[in-house]
Amino acid sequence: QVQLVESGGGLVQAGGSLRLSCAASGLGFSNYHMGWFRQAPGKEREFVAAISGSGGSTKYADSVKGRFTISRDNAKNTVYLQMNSLKPEDTAVYYCAARWRTAVIVTSGYNYWGQGTQVTVSS
Repeated sequence: QVQLVESGGGLVQAGGSLRLSCAASGLGFSNYHMGWFRQAPGKEREFVAAISGSGGSTKYADSVKGRFTISRDNAKNTVYLQMNSLKPEDTAVYYCAARWRTAVIVTSGYNYWGQGTQVTVSS
């Protein structure tokens, strides 16, 4: 019943910016931590960023820290990933994910997933 639908992916030049959106339905949005993950061909899925239910806490992978910003609008049941200073190595399918709130933000254990959106960064 839970649905997470990503949008905003596409092709962008290195150094450019892109904003991903994830619209959630079928869950009490503010009760869930939301995360973004990505997976490149031949690679394992990796954590990118996460945000607490209230939006008060965030966590980022070292590879994107300072370049990406995760945010959420609970009134719109939507989580965003603003990606700046994009690099070719950021190319991957990006997935939105959700998990029931925990005491701290974690990088695993997310049990609801979107369909993914392709982000391609050209050199």
